[in-house]
Amino acid sequence: MRFLLPHKPVEREKIQLMLEAATLCSFWGNVQALKAVVIERATAPKDVIEALPPGSAIAGFQLRLAPVLIVWYCDWSLLAVQGERLHELVEAGAVGVDKEQSHRFLNETLVPFFQAGMEGIKAGGMTEMDCGQGIAQATLMAFEQGLGTCLIGVPAQKKLRRALALPADCKILAVQTVGYPAESPEAGGQRPRLPFETKFFLNKVGQPFPRDLEVVEGLKRDKMIQAQAPLPWRQEELAYLSRALEISPIFGNEVAEMTEHIMKDIMESSES
Repeated sequence: MRFLLPHKPVEREKIQLMLEAATLCSFWGNVQALKAVVIERATAPKDVIEALPPGSAIAGFQLRLAPVLIVWYCDWSLLAVQGERLHELVEAGAVGVDKEQSHRFLNETLVPFFQAGMEGIKAGGMTEMDCGQGIAQATLMAFEQGLGTCLIGVPAQKKLRRALALPADCKILAVQTVGYPAESPEAGGQRPRLPFETKFFLNKVGQPFPRDLEVVEGLKRDKMIQAQAPLPWRQEELAYLSRALEISPIFGNEVAEMTEHIMKDIMESSES
């Protein structure tokens, strides 16, 4: 959902439910490195609002109009105390039958192993992937509550990091717009997707995973798969949204503004 109602606030309990869903996600070693800063446009201080980037070449209007934005980030410092999280799993009965020996093995073998390979763990992508699981769960919770959201990358981050007081040892993963949809639930229909058989395989690449058409029809009945875009009335809806939200009808025409923002960010970084 890219088009949101800027004038309609989102109840805090709905945002909390998104965050609750995120914190319950599965995470390797129970590290839980996913964190977030929620920005309410109506209550955020001026310096925070001004630090928000204009967006990307295709998403500027989304950042400007969304009543709530969630800045999701990965806190790398939590990997340093990953051993404590593993001991918690033992105490919780999630791993290890013999608690005493499990704690000893962690201290003598597994925790030192992870500490020695920390840089490789960071580079491996598992931590960011598990953060993504949390963001996905938050997104599903948002849609369950009738909200619309969209994840947007942030290429220029210096000013935003300062305004939000983010720790130095963190990585901004995405900014998520949240609000009530201004567009219809179909959002124009099912976006184009690459053929199923070119993406998913059985036993080895090149052997497509069998796609049961009855399963596909079931998804269509449950409205998990929509009619293929564009729906017949979509252009009229887009024209209406463009007028109502004062959005340019030209796709990607904010490239110049975004480039200027990135250059300013680079200059600030080189001067500091």
